[in-house]
Amino acid sequence: MSSSTTRILPQFLTTTRNTLLRLRQHQTTTTTIRNATTRAAATSNITNHTSINAAGNNNAKRSTYSLSSSAATTERFFSTDSSSEIIPGVGRGKTSTGLVGIPVDHDAIPKLIHKNQALLSKMAASDMPPTAQYYINVAQISNYRIQACHDHPNDPEAIEELCQCGQIEELVIQADNEMIVLDMYLTNRWWEMVTDTEIEYGEPEDDRG
Repeated sequence: MSSSTTRILPQFLTTTRNTLLRLRQHQTTTTTIRNATTRAAATSNITNHTSINAAGNNNAKRSTYSLSSSAATTERFFSTDSSSEIIPGVGRGKTSTGLVGIPVDHDAIPKLIHKNQALLSKMAASDMPPTAQYYINVAQISNYRIQACHDHPNDPEAIEELCQCGQIEELVIQADNEMIVLDMYLTNRWWEMVTDTEIEYGEPEDDRG
């Protein structure tokens, strides 16, 4: 081996060893960074999962509170007396009329009083004489229904039983329809077209068969 080769070989070995050492240090550093990143990501996932669970629990609590509040509101809507029992399908517990286009109206009783009173007031302020048969008929019906409402202010079923003209919601509609007829009656002064007619009754025949 030449003298130049003898001098170069140790330098080459030294350079190679230093390169290998640097590569090993770089691999160690890379592994350390990778492990640290993995741990940080895992910690972040755990934190996020905990936050989500906490948020979910809070949302669940808020939802439960909202549902409870809604239920309480519904109960207050169907009952004016907190001590009264709500019976499904009866009174404040009624949820359907069973009639298409006619929803349940839990304020039907005061409406029925108001609308029938409006009929009486309009007739009283009109030119139609109280002796007109239409006036008499409408006044009797309106006064009867108003009195039924005053006697049973919290019992629509009792009012329906007394009036025998449908459900309480239908009685309100009937008052609205009667107001339309009354307006036409007053506009055309139809009471003036009604004349008394004498009815002759013949002697009953003796049917001896």
